Amino acid sequence: MVTFILQLFLTFAATVAFGVLFNVPKRALLVGGGIGVVTWAVLSISMMLGASQVVATGLASISAALNSHFFARRLKLPVTTLSIPGILPLVPGGRAYFTMLAFVEGDYLQGLESGVETMLIAGAIAGGLVVGLSIFTFGKGGGHRYESIH
Repeated sequence: MVTFILQLFLTFAATVAFGVLFNVPKRALLVGGGIGVVTWAVLSISMMLGASQVVATGLASISAALNSHFFARRLKLPVTTLSIPGILPLVPGGRAYFTMLAFVEGDYLQGLESGVETMLIAGAIAGGLVVGLSIFTFGKGGGHRYESIH
C-alpha cells in the first residue's frame, strides 16, 4: 500500500514537471497532475484485478480523456492542455527502448514480441482518447465537435 501511494505521488510530481516543461498554464498544472494520478490509479488497479496491460491501458486512457474533457470545460482550456499530461503515465517509452535494444543486440524474436506489445499499448492509448472524445461529443454531430465559449 505504501508503494502504491508513493507511485501516485511520483506520478503527480512527474506529470506536473512535464507540464512545467511544456508551458502548461499555471492554473492547469495541478489539475493535469491530478488527472495523471487518476490515470495511473486506474491502470494499477485494473492490472491488480487481472486485466492485461493493453486492456488496463485502454481503461486508463478512457479515464484520462473523460477527466480532461470535463476539466477543460470547467476551466475553459483546450482539451489537449490536460489530456497530454493525463496520458503521460501511460506512454510505453521504456518498452520501446527495450524493443530497440533487443533488435540492436540481435534478439529479433524478443524485439518483435516487445514491439507488438508496445504498438498495442499505443493503440489502446489512442483508442481511449477517441472513446472519451466520442462520449463528450455524442449527439452534437461532427460540425459541433468543438464548442465555442461564447
